[in-house]
Amino acid sequence: MSHALPRRAFAGLALLPLLGCTAPPARAQRGAAPLVTLPDFADLAERVLPAVVSIAVTSEARAEIPAELRGTPFERYFRDRLRGRGQQVMGAGSGFVIDPSGLLVTNNHVIGNASRMQVTFQNGEEYPARLVGMDELTDLALLRIEARNPLPSVSWGSSSALRVGNWVLAAGNPFGLGGSITSGIVSARGREIGAGPFDDFIQTDAPINPGNSGGPLFNTAGEVIGINTAIYSPSGASAGIGFAVPSDLARGVIDQLRSTGRVERGWLGVSVQDVTSEPGAARGAAAPAGVLVAGVERGSPAARAGLRQGDQVIAINGDRVETSRALVRGIAAIAPGQTVRLSILRNGRPTELPVQVGRRPAQPPG
Repeated sequence: MSHALPRRAFAGLALLPLLGCTAPPARAQRGAAPLVTLPDFADLAERVLPAVVSIAVTSEARAEIPAELRGTPFERYFRDRLRGRGQQVMGAGSGFVIDPSGLLVTNNHVIGNASRMQVTFQNGEEYPARLVGMDELTDLALLRIEARNPLPSVSWGSSSALRVGNWVLAAGNPFGLGGSITSGIVSARGREIGAGPFDDFIQTDAPINPGNSGGPLFNTAGEVIGINTAIYSPSGASAGIGFAVPSDLARGVIDQLRSTGRVERGWLGVSVQDVTSEPGAARGAAAPAGVLVAGVERGSPAARAGLRQGDQVIAINGDRVETSRALVRGIAAIAPGQTVRLSILRNGRPTELPVQVGRRPAQPPG
């Protein structure tokens, strides 16, 4: 459903002057660099937009007792009066179909504590949706709808193949206006924005606005290489800095949600920090190695394996780790119960340490 924009929304627009409208078209000089041709995304948009949906969410906000009445004789009276009462809160976001049978991906924060979810396709078809599973740490959720016919769907692409400067398209439901698509480039990779321990965002300048959350970020082959999740904006609207969860991270999470409805991650039970050079270290000295173990949780998998404070972890199963985030992500990707081989430096001496990985708690200590 489309919504007319208020008249004041157009107040800041101005017509651009026509420059050189009487001059003949310029011709490329012999030997000059060829003119750059901008891509036309019309065919791509026509192909992928049918699989992109708008998601309307209804949740119930619980009525709160005024703070000044808590602990007073009036608290029970108001609690009895407000029991069962709440306010219906509406929200909107985006999503996309990954399986014709009716599986959709979106952001966890779009769903929240929804009591009702309604999915609308580009052709106006509407379906109620139910939650299959969600993962707060990566802000992803998987929904299912019961479709009357096979649905249009899109496939995953490889986010690791992206290069800074590649063209991308963001699709979704900005400001609740319905299906929309914007274009831009990959501005950066591996961004950390303080969202959680698994931050690894794709940054793009394709305009992303409120309501785009949960929508797909496509490459020029029409593959989903990211899920639009957050923006940096002083005004609340697009400022040309948007962030998407990379598909290589999202795909594993969604596969687990599809199989079991939850995500299980490996855990060592250590606090770690990046190794930095000592002050006054000689120029040309060897670069610091690995990740420093700052603490070991009592009774944790790391403690049972003999990992100690002061050890430096330099590899997991032979794969080098150079940052604390890389260590956390590497262990999290290992199924609980499996044994990994940690390559460590202890008092400057290399050694190997087998560790049986535990299950990451919902709120891991440290």
